[in-house]
Amino acid sequence: MTAPLPARTAWSLGAFYFCYFAYVGGFTPYLSLYLDSVGMSAVQIGLLVAVNQSSRLFAPMLWGVLADRSGGRMQIVRLTAFAGGVSMLGLFAGNSFAALFVTLAVMSFFTSATMPLAEATTFGHVRGDTGRYARIRLWGSVGFIFAVVGIGYFLDFATLGDWLWLVVAVYVVALLATWQVPESAVQRGEHAGVDARTILARPEVAGLLGACFLMATAHGAYYSFFSVHLVDNGYSKSVVGWLWALGVVCEVAVFWWMPQLVARAGLYRLLAATFVIAVLRFLLIGWLVHSPVALVLAQVMHAATFGAYHAAAIGLIHRWFDGAHQAKGQALYTALSFGAGGTLGGFASGLSWSALGPAVTFTLAALAAALGFLLLQATVRGRVPDHPAPAA
Repeated sequence: MTAPLPARTAWSLGAFYFCYFAYVGGFTPYLSLYLDSVGMSAVQIGLLVAVNQSSRLFAPMLWGVLADRSGGRMQIVRLTAFAGGVSMLGLFAGNSFAALFVTLAVMSFFTSATMPLAEATTFGHVRGDTGRYARIRLWGSVGFIFAVVGIGYFLDFATLGDWLWLVVAVYVVALLATWQVPESAVQRGEHAGVDARTILARPEVAGLLGACFLMATAHGAYYSFFSVHLVDNGYSKSVVGWLWALGVVCEVAVFWWMPQLVARAGLYRLLAATFVIAVLRFLLIGWLVHSPVALVLAQVMHAATFGAYHAAAIGLIHRWFDGAHQAKGQALYTALSFGAGGTLGGFASGLSWSALGPAVTFTLAALAAALGFLLLQATVRGRVPDHPAPAA
């Protein structure tokens, strides 16, 4: 049986996730609206959202290798989060495309360290137990809900210039929360004596990372243009906030029930199902935006396409990149999915949005998710024990 997690550690981890994802919930859903308000075109919005992801192509590995060598994961998180906060002040320096591009790129370079290192720290504390991780991670979803709904209402009477100040304030709170999270010991795992490149060369590992890349690519249109898509079709900003929040409420429920879901379905079957649901979700958003019922159903599916998907994917990453490779494994996952996939998805959706329109853009997103499912079937299926023994 896994040793009990001290209450103080569980509280500090939950508080960190709550505060950090309150910042994410205040920033990510409304960034495209802000960029639109300062005169950026659809192609420029796509590029700026993409550059906000681009540093995740390489920076997480830099921070991950440094963390695995030093053992001070949270120390690096604190230093890089502070630098990211200073960089954020560049958003007040000007609204030209060049100024926004540089600011978002520098922010991304530093803040890309936060989640892979925090996730590795959390998994160290829970000793690889995906279910216990999910019940801590759900507090991040709760923080996201509070921020995305609150700021949606705020923007119904305030300006997007006011939004910038509010986001900075929330980020400062998240930065302070990093000082409450204790370091976790690096556990020696079965692959401790194996080079990380050898692990990466395994077909199931490379296949999983490739599928995660495609899932993040599929979400590029969602994160870049979902809010714009809704506002363009007559929905208020408060409704936009509630629709984002609905998805995350369902995500919280999945995180809470993750131990039972993993026990019943196994990590692979759970992961594969999320790709199928993603196909349906993006088709609904693209073609039935005028139907509130369809949009509600699509947002309920966020429980699968982010919540269950993310928990299952990083659970497998932690299993295969264990011991001294934990931070590198989480960094690779971040770099290849949110970094490479997010960059490609944001850039491609910006081009597609202008040339082909919203419906085709979200159809291409659905196609990317379908390709991810096929890749999982070809490389990962049959190579994952569905019901692993609990960590000792």
